[in-house]
Amino acid sequence: MGGISAIMGTVALVGFLLFLAGIGLAVMSASQGRSARGGVLLAVVGLLAGLLFSVISQGILIVEPTQVAVVVNTLTGTLEEPARGAGTSIVIPVVQQYYVYPITQQQYTMAGREIEGQVRGNDAVQARTRDGQEISMDITVLYAVNPAKVNTVHTRWLNGYQDNFVRPTVRGIVREVVSGYGAEEIYGTARGRMENEMQQRVAERFDAEGLTLTDLLVRDINFSEQFRQAIEQKQIADQEAQRAELQIRQRENEAAQLRAQAQGERDARIARAEGEAQSIILRAQAEAEALRLVSEQIAANPSLIQYLYVQNLSDNVSIALVPSNSPFLFDFNSLAQPNPGFVPPAVPQIQVPTPEPEAGS
Repeated sequence: MGGISAIMGTVALVGFLLFLAGIGLAVMSASQGRSARGGVLLAVVGLLAGLLFSVISQGILIVEPTQVAVVVNTLTGTLEEPARGAGTSIVIPVVQQYYVYPITQQQYTMAGREIEGQVRGNDAVQARTRDGQEISMDITVLYAVNPAKVNTVHTRWLNGYQDNFVRPTVRGIVREVVSGYGAEEIYGTARGRMENEMQQRVAERFDAEGLTLTDLLVRDINFSEQFRQAIEQKQIADQEAQRAELQIRQRENEAAQLRAQAQGERDARIARAEGEAQSIILRAQAEAEALRLVSEQIAANPSLIQYLYVQNLSDNVSIALVPSNSPFLFDFNSLAQPNPGFVPPAVPQIQVPTPEPEAGS
């Protein structure tokens, strides 16, 4: 569509060239005593064509899909609402004037390297932290003109919004945010939170001025050499402290294991001793009970001891010699007399309980 305006401009240029050619032809004809009518006619036609097509080319407004146009009434100074979007439209030359703004994403970089930013040389943002440390930051902002607020951009900044608003606003907000953080916080885990705060505040300021922030990138942060050395020394000290704490914990674990092992051995010895004592007690009780039962049986059957004596003699012993001066163990008279109805008393069988072994013995 941009070719229409170019064609109109070309035709207007041709018309003005015909105008000049007509004037030259008229002057030449007059100097030779001939009629200058043809030259005058050509000049008039060329002038009219040049003016007409020039006005037409200026009155055609062609807006690309990536653009938006602000139309200003030069007589009243008012802006046409809303701004004109993509397409071809007509404006009144002289009475209406238009300004075309891009609505594609734009980038503005402030960096320490000369070849990276819009400004040559070291253009990194210098800021001071809460604890007085000076740092430099490479910042890139990605933004675009809001088509719905392009009239606001034009009214406040015209076409100088990048240098007059974007640059100073970003630098100022970055410095304000950095002043609320300590250098160690920025060096450590607080960097992400700081970047989010920067982005939020810049987005609010941009929106108020008709711009839309896409992203704010903190590409690099440079600390002073002294601060970097202090941080490295602190990290080394922290690592050594962690290693020392780990060694202490290992030693404590080893001591606990030794204590547990000693406790187990002591408990096992105690259990074995208790088992042996219990066994002795049970054996003594069993023997005492056995003696009590034997005593009861002897008292009930006096001849039992005699019977047991005879039973324990060897099979080939038929005569037993008894000292003359010793009391008799047997009643020979009763033994000499046969007693077919005699039944030897039963000897009680006494079982001695065996104690169960204790655990760990």
